[in-house]
Amino acid sequence: MLELTKTGISGLDEILNGGLVRNSTTLVSGNPGAGKSILGLQYVYNGVELFDESGIFLSFEENERDIREAAESIGFENWQQHVDSGDIRIYDKRVLLGENGFNSSLELMLDDLDNEQYERLVLDSLTMFQLFFENEREKRTYLLKFIDILGENNLTSLMTNEQGTVFPDTDIGLENFLTDGNILLLQTPTDAGVNRYVWVAKMRKKNIDSDIFPMEILEGQGITVHDNASAFSMMGEDGPPL
Repeated sequence: MLELTKTGISGLDEILNGGLVRNSTTLVSGNPGAGKSILGLQYVYNGVELFDESGIFLSFEENERDIREAAESIGFENWQQHVDSGDIRIYDKRVLLGENGFNSSLELMLDDLDNEQYERLVLDSLTMFQLFFENEREKRTYLLKFIDILGENNLTSLMTNEQGTVFPDTDIGLENFLTDGNILLLQTPTDAGVNRYVWVAKMRKKNIDSDIFPMEILEGQGITVHDNASAFSMMGEDGPPL
């Protein structure tokens, strides 16, 4: 029987038909401000708060204080308590970018990855991760190596990635094919602000609801996904290109 890891994000687990496949790696893509980092924070925080599952948060873009302030600003008030207890382990940009290449950073993490204390991992983001490498071949080699290590150590992982276009019909990167699942966070400007949507485009080994659903980022709650999927005007009658 397929084992699942619930995200604990309202509405998202329903779209995923119960959650993420355990020990899988899922890519979360979107343009700047779409909510990728918030989804990652919420995934790790919910793991501790709701499911007694510890998590690792890797940030190539923020320091630990910035991460804490971001988490607390959206209502994750016990974030620092979980960090202090070791239930959430942070590797921030000072650690990850301050070493001599990816191998050095990986060596720092191996003890945490090997001891089976942690069940969840978030890497934020692949856009900065790729700066370690000189060419696409090297990036592919190390990304495959890292994904294999995560699976071997029973981690169910999310990796965020900057998406340059609204719909990725012409902006497909290698990471989309190497990961087990693809979740896209979409946003469109309106006269009143921004409309946000989530689209689970791929999930290996299981059926998913591939409609596009509206989502909100609410103060004190984080991300909430709504079930009233519809033909949004930004897509036209045929929906997004696949």
